[in-house]
Amino acid sequence: MADQPTLRATIHPSTASIPAAVWNSLVPSTDGRSDNPFLDHAFFLALEESGCATGRTGWQPQHILLSDDSDRPLGLMPLFLKSHSMGEYVFDHGWADALERAGGHYYPKLQCSVPFTPATAPKLLVPSSDPTIRAALLSTAQQLAIQRNASSVHATFVPEAEAEEIEADGWLKRADTQFHWHNQGFASFDDFLETLSSRKRKTIRRERRDALADGLTIKWLSGSDLREEHWDAFYAFYEDTGARKWGRPYLNRDFFSRLNATMADRIVLMLAYDGPEAIAGAINFVGKDRIFGRNWGCTREVPFLHFELCYYQAIDYAIAHKLDVVEAGAQGEHKLARGYAPATTWSTHWIAHPGLRDAVADYLDHERALVERNQELLEQFTPFRKGERTDHKD
Repeated sequence: MADQPTLRATIHPSTASIPAAVWNSLVPSTDGRSDNPFLDHAFFLALEESGCATGRTGWQPQHILLSDDSDRPLGLMPLFLKSHSMGEYVFDHGWADALERAGGHYYPKLQCSVPFTPATAPKLLVPSSDPTIRAALLSTAQQLAIQRNASSVHATFVPEAEAEEIEADGWLKRADTQFHWHNQGFASFDDFLETLSSRKRKTIRRERRDALADGLTIKWLSGSDLREEHWDAFYAFYEDTGARKWGRPYLNRDFFSRLNATMADRIVLMLAYDGPEAIAGAINFVGKDRIFGRNWGCTREVPFLHFELCYYQAIDYAIAHKLDVVEAGAQGEHKLARGYAPATTWSTHWIAHPGLRDAVADYLDHERALVERNQELLEQFTPFRKGERTDHKD
């Protein structure tokens, strides 16, 4: 039996301190292109160098890189030391309150995630799938939490198989619900509509017609077609939505320019125009087999335009490009009536304080059962004709 390599863990205070070739060599990819755009070195670099995810904003990078004796990279865990719980989409405010009331300190904590991005992707980046490397990443994260006086470590929006593996290492597992659209080999949007009940087909056709009733047109922009003027327009939309939802948007204008310079071919910006003027927009990212809808906004309220830009246009794009899934972001039971079905998302949690850990474990047992029952109920309200709904594993 070959000797196991000696592992060395390095904590990196920025993505920039890890060469892009090293980082991307550890990310699942096909033909040299990352399967999930949010795991790309360029995405993390844009978040950090634009100032969106830094210590100043409560997201101090602490990325774990595992190497062997010959400096060969073996594993990566994107990690941030956090002083709050904003921008995560997996809510633990109640846990923080409980520990604070008991005289403890919940912050700082360590967060293994793609900042501001509720999209499932692997977080233990080990190309060899070696369980010892994965276990070493988890152990290093726990040791780092102790060294940094952090209360906990959280890995959010992880695939189910990864969540089960992390749970087996003693972490707690949490479930939640998103709504995803699944392509069944449709040749057109009308083909998709044929799987719905007659009433739902009519509703969606009316919504699409009404959204563009005033002569609005929609353009898909990607790659070299994306210019700074498009980002200026989109950022105004995004800023308006962010101000209304959170008080202050998480992402700044510089972030989108940096993405445009390095990842324009992974982006589809959908803009709605009234003549020459853009009045609304939605940004999407394209992965190996799916399109991810992220942010949207508008400067004029138009009935059903949100549904058209964020849901129906994404379905059109997935059909045209033979993508399997549309992930339309966090929450939103209104997506159900538009052909998006319940999908389970997973997160895992290591909590140092034994009392809090036991309380959270008990809570999560009840919460997982509630999520499962709720999804069973939601399935009864899907718009599909009887026999048309097919269960899918994302």
